[in-house]
Amino acid sequence: MVKNTLQQPQPDIREIVRVQYGAIATTQNTSCCSGSGCCGGPMPQGSLAKAIGYDAESLSSVPEGADMGLSCGNPIALAALQPGATVVDLGSGGGFDVFQAGQKVGATGRVIGVDMTPEMLTKARNNIAAYQEHTGLDNVEFRLAEIEHLPVADNSVDVVLSNCVINLSPNKPQVWREVYRVLKPGGSVSVSDLALLQPLPEAVCSMVAALVGCVAGAVLVEETRTMLEQAGFSQITLTPKPEYVQQMEQWNDPLYQEITNALPHGEQIAHYVVSLNIEAKK
Repeated sequence: MVKNTLQQPQPDIREIVRVQYGAIATTQNTSCCSGSGCCGGPMPQGSLAKAIGYDAESLSSVPEGADMGLSCGNPIALAALQPGATVVDLGSGGGFDVFQAGQKVGATGRVIGVDMTPEMLTKARNNIAAYQEHTGLDNVEFRLAEIEHLPVADNSVDVVLSNCVINLSPNKPQVWREVYRVLKPGGSVSVSDLALLQPLPEAVCSMVAALVGCVAGAVLVEETRTMLEQAGFSQITLTPKPEYVQQMEQWNDPLYQEITNALPHGEQIAHYVVSLNIEAKK
């Protein structure tokens, strides 16, 4: 038996995520599972980011602690940000993508990070001083809100970024409607997220560990396309990146192994879950 994750959201998902990510922000454990990566085992600082496409120069430019190992792709590379652009990052965490985007949009641009976890917001704001000292820029800010209700004006944003966050929302169609609302006409979406190649077994969907590990909240790739179309987007491009999940399985984190053990015999998480690059235009 499988669970339709899009039509049957659990009412307690948001609070589970808020509590767990708050704990991540206030400890040395930079993981949405139990290791040092989004669902992986212990690894050197920055190694996950390098594995999913961030270069050494980008990693060296962000404040210490901003890279929390919570990424599943590199939306900055997708976005091709231009000087002067206004950017919003959904689920900004410690500010990892915000600080990189800020350097690309320059002094005439603006980057707004949105996160629902007060502890994450505090961590990100504490990183601003180091960012300003390193870059000389004063062009980033962080706002407390749920990504289903963005504290951003209509038609005011050039690019919306997000990195392994929308899959955690219990109301993904509302997230995409909000993204469409805040974008200027012609504005773009550049998102890295987790999606499903096939429905997950019920045993995995019911695991809190899988939810906080960014797996149980994911929906099918084509469901993502449908939500974007219904929100009004065009020029939709969805690019699966299977190597991310394959890499995560190799780290053999106990929690990741627990999820694998809940799958049918012989199955792997990579048979179900994929990192997905999402690009679209308003």
